[in-house]
Amino acid sequence: MTVAPATPRLIDRGDLVAALDRAAARKVTIISAPAGSGKTCLLREWAGRPGQQFRLALVQVQRDQRDAQQFWLALLDAIGQGSATAGRVEPRAATPDFNAPAMVDRVLSELADAQGGVTLVIDDLHELNSPEALSQLTRLLTNLPPQVRAILTMRHDVRLRLHQLRLAGELAEIRAADLRFSERETRELLDASGIALSAAGAALLHQRTEGWAAGLRLAALSLAGHPDPERFVAEFSGSDRTVAEYLIAEMLERQPPDVRDLLVRTSLLDRVNGELADLLTGRPGSERTLLELEDASAFVVSLDPERTWFRYHHLFSDLLRLELRGSLPEEVPALHRRAADWFTVQGQVVEAIRHTQAAGDWADAARLLADHSFSLTLDGRAQTMQALVRAFPKGADHPELGLVRAMGDLAQGRLDQAAAHLALAEAHVQATPPDRRRRLRVAVASLTLSLARRRGQLAGVIEQARFLASPVTGQSHGDIALGSDLRAVALMNLGTAEAWTLGLPAAPDAERHLREGAALAREIGRPYLEVGCLAQLGFASLVLHSFATTQRRCREAIALAERHGWGAEPVIAPALIMLAANLIWTGEFDEGERWLQRTRQALQTDTGPDITLLLHQTAGLLHAGRGRHQEALEEFRAAEYQGSQLAESRALATRTTRWLLATQARLGMTGEARALLAALDDERAGSGEIRNAFAVICLAEGEPAAALAAVADVLDGTARVLGDVTVIEAHLLAGLAHRELGDQRAAGQAAEQALALAESDRLILPFAMTGSRELLEALPRHETAHAALLADILDILHSPPPAATEEESSLPPLQELSPGELKVLRYLPTNLSRPEIAGELSVSPNTVGTHLRSIYAKLQVRDRSSAVRRARELRLLAAGRTR
Repeated sequence: MTVAPATPRLIDRGDLVAALDRAAARKVTIISAPAGSGKTCLLREWAGRPGQQFRLALVQVQRDQRDAQQFWLALLDAIGQGSATAGRVEPRAATPDFNAPAMVDRVLSELADAQGGVTLVIDDLHELNSPEALSQLTRLLTNLPPQVRAILTMRHDVRLRLHQLRLAGELAEIRAADLRFSERETRELLDASGIALSAAGAALLHQRTEGWAAGLRLAALSLAGHPDPERFVAEFSGSDRTVAEYLIAEMLERQPPDVRDLLVRTSLLDRVNGELADLLTGRPGSERTLLELEDASAFVVSLDPERTWFRYHHLFSDLLRLELRGSLPEEVPALHRRAADWFTVQGQVVEAIRHTQAAGDWADAARLLADHSFSLTLDGRAQTMQALVRAFPKGADHPELGLVRAMGDLAQGRLDQAAAHLALAEAHVQATPPDRRRRLRVAVASLTLSLARRRGQLAGVIEQARFLASPVTGQSHGDIALGSDLRAVALMNLGTAEAWTLGLPAAPDAERHLREGAALAREIGRPYLEVGCLAQLGFASLVLHSFATTQRRCREAIALAERHGWGAEPVIAPALIMLAANLIWTGEFDEGERWLQRTRQALQTDTGPDITLLLHQTAGLLHAGRGRHQEALEEFRAAEYQGSQLAESRALATRTTRWLLATQARLGMTGEARALLAALDDERAGSGEIRNAFAVICLAEGEPAAALAAVADVLDGTARVLGDVTVIEAHLLAGLAHRELGDQRAAGQAAEQALALAESDRLILPFAMTGSRELLEALPRHETAHAALLADILDILHSPPPAATEEESSLPPLQELSPGELKVLRYLPTNLSRPEIAGELSVSPNTVGTHLRSIYAKLQVRDRSSAVRRARELRLLAAGRTR
């Protein structure tokens, strides 16, 4: 075979390298110039100089990269290679619930721990098509550790807000004009390529190409062996694009027919290897051809150290695709189908779907996307998946896409839209061929469970979904791993839904299904699903197991999550909140508060009402245990609001209402408490938890006999209760009532019975919440059988409440929020969009937008999540509070 003669890889451009060296001394350097300007060559020459003392961390942004998570994982991997921190944790894997701020924190931590200087190079940044990733990248670049520098290359400027670095003199920029070859460098390139051209011809070539590196390189390839170089130079002119197309066409014409055929047929690929090229050409030996083309600098570039994968320069690729459509139009669909089949076998489903779409086989593309939607989501490719959905023709009827659209809606909190798309997918299941019907039925049911949990509508749904526990059979393409992904997700969703019923009948099933899901996830290498199952298993332990067992399970789940870098991801939030609650129930308030804060961090990207309700409940318990009843009231009210967003959450709602009623009573708000109590239906009002709350109201109103009557059904076992904690509380309330009535003996017996029930789990919070210090102090220490627990409880009850944190005490005074602004503010912790908030308040979206801008200004924040955090710090999320 014959290819164009090679040109030197690099021409010595010492002045330009020196300029980059000076620029790289600053914090961030931007190299922005069109394709073919020599950005990569400059970086190679600069980085390849002998004696460099820094470590290079290189990230190549993939073409049309839409998934922010994939970008950050590649960045973290590049930083970790060879660093002192490598090997401390498992390699970071993708998650469906990506927490970008937490990832940036981890990247900054890795950079800070790196030994010696690090230069972070992000190549082709213009391909990063994710506003979220660019926003977080701005944060990273403006907070780089002192020993770290960054170089960004791009074909055009991207939206990075680096004005602070520019003002500080820490931003350097190299543009297209800086990269252009001088006349001297043009002559050196021609001489190195063995091209004899007069000084006037060289000057004309430089003038025609305007020193554009790609144009000069192409010209050198075309001039090599040309019979009349002077005439060749005189005949072409025009824009960069025109020059490139002319020169590439000239070069392509000089290739042998088999080489030209290979280049044209494989041009429809973003990347190619020898096996794939052999498939598209129908001939062997393609890998050798590709290697020779790269060696000849014919705009073929290898993508890996082993030189097995290649890509074409994008200018070259564009021209080749034009040639393909012009010369072989009838073969294009078949070529795409061959490529799609090859990528499917290799498990590279995104490329397979793209080529199936390009072939016009929309039904097959919809099937592929639906079948792989769970796996793509687990791989953190949700944005790519939605882009594939948008590529389908508008109005085309592909019911299977309802499954994919529902997944996107659930991720974004659009629950009504998710329900509509799931209904469409479910209606299509029966029309599906038998070999795929069960797979789709499992997928739809699994998502239906997830939706039902988010809405609190679990009644009836779980029974319909019991079949999820059996293996998926009848898989298309014999893809066992794909079926395992789906089954593991199904087991996790089924067990999670069962756990969230908070009822004893479903608890054993929840535990079994979550254990099976975790084991399967471990077997198939899906750590995200394993962590998810274990986190929910900690939550499920609430009904069946002791506090110690629950705490152990939560810590095991958290430890596994931290090994994978997911200590602040939503997937681990159930374990975080349960651990916080366990610590608070056992009186470890400070430690519980730290885990509560970890939970808030994990929920930055998940504002579902179910887990947020638990967050507010637990925060309320912490405040109540410390005697901060006003703060507790605000948290319980916030939990009550979250509960109102769930259609069927009787167990959770009862727990919230019980604490809200009791807290109102302890604050002297007995009228409000009685009004809320009167609004409850008979079933809830008769529960043990609400009977206890009524007893607190009676005690607050000075009616101890009525309080005793209220808890009688709890103590004799006739009232339904959610757990032993309710019975402990009932004994304490009875003891307080007996004490008010002057019956010290009965009061002591009640306290002793409460201690006996609390002993096994070392529970302390019920004693703190009920204000039982004097009741316990009256117990003779030498007569009680629980002296150690009694001493621990009294130590905590005698401890002064913690002082306000430095952050709380240093908050600047703020302007008062208007009633309208306060109403909007209370919707910000939810997952409602601006139009949805407007609908709730019966105002226009513009009004909501105006209120939001004012809220941000008054709270001195920039975005919604920051406003929620600041509002919580200032206790603004409870009704009636404006300061």
